[in-house]
Order: sequence, then structure tokens, then C-alpha cells
Amino acid sequence: MICNRYRVALVGTALATLVCVASMPAMASSSDDASAAAKTVSDQSISNIQHALDEQRYVDAGNFLNQVLIGGAKGPRIDLLVGELSLARSNYSDALASFTSIEANPAVRAEALQGEGIALSNLGRSNEARAALENAVAVDPSLWRAWNALGTEYDKQRDWARAEAAYDHALADSDSTAIALNNRGFSLLLQKRLDEASADFVAALQKKPDLASARTNLRLAIAMKGDYDHAIAGGSQDGQAALLNNAGVAAMVHGDYAQAEKLFGQAIKAKGEYYARAQANLGITHDLEAQGNGSGSAAHSTTAQ
Repeated sequence: MICNRYRVALVGTALATLVCVASMPAMASSSDDASAAAKTVSDQSISNIQHALDEQRYVDAGNFLNQVLIGGAKGPRIDLLVGELSLARSNYSDALASFTSIEANPAVRAEALQGEGIALSNLGRSNEARAALENAVAVDPSLWRAWNALGTEYDKQRDWARAEAAYDHALADSDSTAIALNNRGFSLLLQKRLDEASADFVAALQKKPDLASARTNLRLAIAMKGDYDHAIAGGSQDGQAALLNNAGVAAMVHGDYAQAEKLFGQAIKAKGEYYARAQANLGITHDLEAQGNGSGSAAHSTTAQ
């Protein structure tokens, strides 16, 4: 990862160089040629970096960014890409710093606010995240990632109507990307609209067969319908403990405490070592069973996978 101080120093050097060139009218022709060449290189470099990010080739994206920064490239578009790479690498504080440094620039304001909101959401700063994301879609309503992140924030508030509207925007503006389908499905799962949730997870997997979260969520939806055998079937040996734990969570939410205890016990056994999540979920199940009633909020505090 490129440290911010190093990046800023390079940007400052490039700025000083450009100011000197612009102040030499006697060399206008050669300067214009050089500027045009530099712009061509910059556009191609930005395209290469963006393409690597889109394909989740983050090592390549980092290498390309290093090259352009060492070469003296500067500007808000480069800073935006630095932020996007930090975001992709889950370096949310670094990403936030990059995005906030350029959010006032009209050329990248909407995308910077989008990145800022996503970073804040991942940092657990929900109120700030919603404000940034709402500002982002106000500036550019086509930013599907901002709408998708807004959906998850509205889900946290149980504001189902606004969440659904946000996911509808995300799906319309992204040609129904798998990520947005999966997230809308999870929102429906939280509302116990199981058939609709399952349809979204299936559609997400048709778009992106290797989307592990959609596959996990589909199994969870199946388990929440009470079909525990199908929910845990077909998993790898390494993943069997997680499938059993997830099915146990579904059984607990369903109020089927005896089945939940059985599944958590099997998960602990399949793990072959201490399984903190399943053990904690088993404890919650015992507490709920002793109380004689289920609680949606208590069940939501359990941990899947």
C-alpha cells in the first residue's frame, strides 16, 4: 500500500512542474505536445487501473498505481483510484482519507461521496454513511454502489420500504448485478420473505456462480423454511461445520430449539476444535428455550458462518 505522505509528496512535485510549463509561453508548441502526450499516458493508465479493480486484480491495480505515482501523476481521478484500491483491500480508514480529500472537487464529487459512504458503513459509522451516500445519489442518481450500500444501511434501521427502493435503484443501474441481488435477497430474508429471498439468491448465483455469500444465504433461506437436510447437503468437508451452524441459526429463528441444539452440536463436532460461534449460538438457544419464547432481536444477534 502506498502511504499517503509519499503520495502527496509526488502530487506536489507534479504540480510544481506543470505550473512551470504553463508559465513559458515561448515554448507553447512543444509544451502543448508534451501535455497531450502526458494526458494520453494518464488516460491509459487510469483505464488500466480501473480495469484491474473491476476484475478484482488488486495486486495489478496497486502496481499500476505505483507506476503512475512515481512518474509524477496527480489529480483527483488518481486520488479516487487510490481510495478505491484501499476500499477493495478493506483498508477503510485509508480509503476514507483519500475520498474526503477530494469530495469538494466537482469532477469526482459524486464518486468520492460514494466511496466515503461505503468506507464509513464498513467502519460502523452508519449515520455519517447514510448522509454521504444520500448526497452521492443526489449528485449522481446512477451510482449503483451507493444505492446498494444505502440499502444495507436502511436494513440496519429496519426501514424496509427505503431499503427496497434503494435496491431497486441499484439493480436498475447495474443491470441486476449479483451483489445487489444478493443484498436485496438478504433484506428479504431479514423480513422472513423466504421465497422472494431465495429467488434473489438463485438469480445472484446465475449471474456469479462463485458468489459464496449468495450460496450461504440461499442455504440459510432453505433452512429457515425448515428443510435442514437440504440446507446442509453438498457442502465440502471443511465447510460442513459452517453449514451446520447456519442451519442451527435458521432453526433457532424458526423457534425450533430442539433442532437448533442438534445442529449446533453437530457443527461443534464437525469443526473438530473449539467453535466459538456455534458454542455461543447454542448458549443463546438454551436461554431462549428456558424463557419459553423466541425473540427476533435475540436471534439476530447470532452469528452465521
